[in-house]
Amino acid sequence: MTVEALMKQLFPAGHAVQIQGDILTGSAMTPKGTIAVMGTANHLAVGVETALALADFVLKVVREWPGRPILMLVDTQGQRLSKRDELLGINGYLAHLVKCLEMARLRGHRLLSLVYGEAVSGGFLSFGLMADEIHALPDAKVRVMNLPAMARITKLPLAMLEELSSASPSFAPGVENFLQLGGVCSIWSDMLSEQLANALGRQAAGDQRRQQGLQRLGRKLAHQVSQSVTACGPGDG
Repeated sequence: MTVEALMKQLFPAGHAVQIQGDILTGSAMTPKGTIAVMGTANHLAVGVETALALADFVLKVVREWPGRPILMLVDTQGQRLSKRDELLGINGYLAHLVKCLEMARLRGHRLLSLVYGEAVSGGFLSFGLMADEIHALPDAKVRVMNLPAMARITKLPLAMLEELSSASPSFAPGVENFLQLGGVCSIWSDMLSEQLANALGRQAAGDQRRQQGLQRLGRKLAHQVSQSVTACGPGDG
């Protein structure tokens, strides 16, 4: 789905979202009031300029519109793979964006994200995955690393990884597998404006991904392990 068609369905009451260099920033009207909108388009690779522009927008929202919900529209092929970005320390720029979003959350801004295109690696980790709730369209392409790349990195045969991915969502890309893992809260197939209004109307309940992964039988141990770690007091073995 194009970003223009997406916003038409999400914001039938109108919006003031601008697209500059495949970076989305602006505001939109919803039944729950005005929200801030930010994100990426056309599979944009997130580089240092993108991270700074998005972080600047988050700071502007916090400064000028306290408490306004922020919706992140995600379509990124990942962080930009260039020598220039690496030499500039792109990890620091992505961390700055993450910190700005966490600061917004701590100041009462509801954070939602909707994956409508691609959601890959560091480009997704730096802003889409920072949301209180992460949603996706049915044809979204969510992955951290595709199987051929995983085979090259792990030195495991591709056939073995393909076999593992058929039985475990942890090894498989795709929105349905991320839903089972709890990485995606829900899939929005229709009535997008109503789905958005419902999400805005819910109170933030903290990170529910481990619980959802357990309930959906995608991650069976993460919740138990995290509870055990949390229960350990200072000095416990």
